[in-house]
Amino acid sequence: MRTRWMNPAARFRLLLVLLFFLTIAMAAISVNAGQIRIPLGDVIATLLGNGTPENELTLFQFRLPRIALAILIGMGIAVSGALLQGISQNDLADPGILGINSGAGFAVVIYMFFFQGTTFLNGWASVFLMPAIALAGAFLAAFLIYALSWKRGKVTPVRLLLVGIGINAAFGSGLIIFQMKMEPVDFMKAIIWLSGTIWGTNWLFVGALLPWILILLPLAWYKSRPLDLLRLNEASATSVGLPVERERRRIAIIAVALAGACVAAGGGITFLGLIAPHIAKRLVGAGHAQVLPVTAGIGALLLLAADTLGRVILAPMEVPVGLVVSILGGSYFVYLLLRKA
Repeated sequence: MRTRWMNPAARFRLLLVLLFFLTIAMAAISVNAGQIRIPLGDVIATLLGNGTPENELTLFQFRLPRIALAILIGMGIAVSGALLQGISQNDLADPGILGINSGAGFAVVIYMFFFQGTTFLNGWASVFLMPAIALAGAFLAAFLIYALSWKRGKVTPVRLLLVGIGINAAFGSGLIIFQMKMEPVDFMKAIIWLSGTIWGTNWLFVGALLPWILILLPLAWYKSRPLDLLRLNEASATSVGLPVERERRRIAIIAVALAGACVAAGGGITFLGLIAPHIAKRLVGAGHAQVLPVTAGIGALLLLAADTLGRVILAPMEVPVGLVVSILGGSYFVYLLLRKA
């Protein structure tokens, strides 16, 4: 048994199974978290079609879509962070820290400003439009970061991080300007959304985000070998036939698309893309063929746990999931900075 556990392939499979069951267990806890308490027996009866109309409404229209969104958003943001860390060779890279989330959020807030929030919150067409709007903002931020980081034919990890922090601050300032011009009700909606909250508790939002995750996660895993080669120095990667800058751009597009789509559904969730890849690398090593699936599983579990905790810690009030993740991730970010100093 000891030998099997020490085998990397067996450990990888065991971790995936463990993460799956832990996520199922956390989902079971999350189903009963909140103001309305539903006994476990009633939950099972409702899932089997024998529940009361009230329990069916609570579970199928509010709790289950929220759980599904937390899992999808957690997977997307975590893998986006792993991809950004891989192409930048910087352990501190994260969609939130680099300003990609802020760019997506800036585009969404502009949309909210001009449409006064009505279509944003209630129109079904807007649900499917939001990922595209957030994606445009995310790509704008990514383009600015990449262009300003480019120096003497390459992008250095330190320069990428510093430029990303600057772009993040710039978009943050723009967000404040537009928020101050909003109506009070829309201002509060924007504040809550930007703090990171899974507010879209209906199946439309799940349906809008699911295609992005189903398409982009396999594409990310397909880029495992180029990501491994990018860990070498540029000369070595080029010598084995890897077009370094072209692959970096392609992987960056996948990472930005994942972050943009997830921001549209979950708001500004920062640090999850930092924490999850680090935990995955400690568990399975540096090979991205194993790191990326484990990162996705850890991201789903962490965000679902954070969302559940946010609903019960100050009940009946809810703490936005982004704040819960930031408390944990911010501490880890400081630790990494001190370790690298």
